[in-house]
Amino acid sequence: MRIKEILVVEGKNDAQKLHSFFGCDTIITHGTHLSAKTMKTIALANQKRGVIIFTDPDAPGEKIRCAINQAVPNCKNAFIDKKNARTSKKVGVEHASKEDLMESLSHLMTYSEDFKETLSWEDFIELGLTGRENSALLREKLGIRLFIGKANAKTLYKRLNMLQIDKKTLETMIEEELCE
Repeated sequence: MRIKEILVVEGKNDAQKLHSFFGCDTIITHGTHLSAKTMKTIALANQKRGVIIFTDPDAPGEKIRCAINQAVPNCKNAFIDKKNARTSKKVGVEHASKEDLMESLSHLMTYSEDFKETLSWEDFIELGLTGRENSALLREKLGIRLFIGKANAKTLYKRLNMLQIDKKTLETMIEEELCE
């Protein structure tokens, strides 16, 4: 399988893993310090071929993802669940199986600041996605189900609106999650 877009990853091991399974090109960020040169490279790549941000499912990976999405509009984002990208001591894209990587790449989303709000903050609170004892677990389950990664309340709220998911759809999902 050849991937048209250029994958942005954190390290060389992530790039090697992806190259071993897919025909792809990568840009390596070398961790959380994103140089101006790296950002320019990502912006140019996004203009020419498109970019898929595929960072590790941890705090540094999320920091890198946010920085790139703010600086380079309309990047695609791939998320992998932490449980599918870990060893006993480490977590990262490099530890995922081919099947899990393919699954993640089949559920891309693009961040955009130009969207219609389909879910109000009040709805978000009413659904129990913040402010309750089980809110974090519920957000995690929704993130896995929607392939948008684990997120804090503010980030999940933004991602749900970007996916144009409304309150009624979320109510159904939450009910299904709680019944499992």
